[in-house]
Amino acid sequence: MRFMADLVSGVRNEEEQIREGGGAKAIESQHGKGRRTARERIQMLVDPGSFYELGMYAAYRMYEEWGGAPAAGVITGLARIETRLVMIIANDATVKAGSFFPMTAKKVIRAQNISIENRIPTIYLVDSAGVFLPLQEDVFPDTDDFGRVFRNNAVMSALGIPQIAAIMGMCVAGGGYLPVMCDHVLMTDGSGLFLAGPALVQAAIGQKTSAEELGGAAMHSAISGTVDFREPNDESCLARIRSIIEKWGYRRQSPWDRKKPVPSALAAEEIYGIYDSSPTRPYDIKEVIARITDASKFDEYKPEYGKTLVCGYARIGGFAVGIVANQKLHAHSIDHQGHKRIEFGGVIYTESAEKAARFIMDCNQDLVPLVFLHDVNGFMVGRDAEWSGIIKAGAKMVNAVSNSVVPKITVILGGSFGAGHYAMCGKAYDPRFVFAWPTAKYAVMGGDAAAGTLVEIKIRQLERRGKVLSDEEKKQLYESVKQSYDEQMDPRYGAARLWIDRIIDPMETRDAITIALEAAALNPDVAMFKVGVLQT
Repeated sequence: MRFMADLVSGVRNEEEQIREGGGAKAIESQHGKGRRTARERIQMLVDPGSFYELGMYAAYRMYEEWGGAPAAGVITGLARIETRLVMIIANDATVKAGSFFPMTAKKVIRAQNISIENRIPTIYLVDSAGVFLPLQEDVFPDTDDFGRVFRNNAVMSALGIPQIAAIMGMCVAGGGYLPVMCDHVLMTDGSGLFLAGPALVQAAIGQKTSAEELGGAAMHSAISGTVDFREPNDESCLARIRSIIEKWGYRRQSPWDRKKPVPSALAAEEIYGIYDSSPTRPYDIKEVIARITDASKFDEYKPEYGKTLVCGYARIGGFAVGIVANQKLHAHSIDHQGHKRIEFGGVIYTESAEKAARFIMDCNQDLVPLVFLHDVNGFMVGRDAEWSGIIKAGAKMVNAVSNSVVPKITVILGGSFGAGHYAMCGKAYDPRFVFAWPTAKYAVMGGDAAAGTLVEIKIRQLERRGKVLSDEEKKQLYESVKQSYDEQMDPRYGAARLWIDRIIDPMETRDAITIALEAAALNPDVAMFKVGVLQT
């Protein structure tokens, strides 16, 4: 229990540091211009206490040679404005004047993709100097780089997803297209919107002009007609956004069933004492499920078959869901030849994969969203597993996950390794949201096994060159490789690269899933469920 509490406390402390953005001096500079910081703007804009930040760890411990980029210099998250659920994307001008690092572009695109998948209205608070030029080759050209942001603006508009952009500082060069491709454009006095600033204009065509004359709020309001609403300051601009949203109509409701939420009958705090990352102390995942579901109720599917995967129906935050979870308890089973065997917890066996595949297909047939709870070592290996058709069964499960049309939400509790990560709806399989506990770890394989394999390869390479390592040198090499590998398995490493949307306190698991389901409920469109050819 103490171990988990310490990890959660460490994450919260780091988050507080990230919230400081570019630091006290940069915040003072922003205030000196008569402007609020991005976080202050968000708090003024949204309904009190409703902001749910995503991607806070983006760019964590990256770009340190450039002074770092806390939260990748842009703040994203879900919030409510006049009770309406929206996505917020706000440039943090205290971090390198809001410049776009490679991860900044990726973070904005991730937020837009969440909006597209769930049809979430999106609000942009623009205050950016444009691309961070020293890293322009990693920001500019590809499908997950800067240009994709504007493409997404156009696609979102065509899908009928409302977008509001407020220019509340600088908006220059290619970044100038973002607000103008939105449905509503607001601009505060003192801000600038232009494809090229005064210095570049003079260098390019010899024309001398002031920033205000070239692209100020007065010019864009009265002459170019680009701006819909000219506002004197941040406060007026944010109030105008709330006023616009308050008048929006309502679209079709989603087909996901929701009833009045009922609190769990068991305390969420008890998860701290239930979960154990040690392989020598396996825990019962059903005890975790009982602390995140409404009234702690769970209708388990095929409880006596494929016991290392737990599947079943429940409600979370009032929403009907299907849960697929790795069971860490070891299980007794009987194979097709009538032989008794022990199945190791956290390992996917043939029967487990077949059960899960069928359950996932049933959820799609019945329009029930899916929640995946990861603590998986991978698929079973060895002769018996191969003879039982483990590859076929795994392929069936991956097929069902890949072709699911209902919302999928992934929560990584502990390990998430190898093909087990894929089958449990890893990031590559389009979960609407990916959350992780501080205990999460994911990679191709566990740290000990990976380090042993990598060290063995390294030793053989050195031996081919005629160098023989002593036992002490082998030990040092192993420790060095394992430390590096363990750092890459840390959830903060994944969150820095946006593989994880948010690192959550285990006690917040129910709330995180509920918020994700509320977002998913904004999209009423459900494609026809097809799985193609299934291995049988």
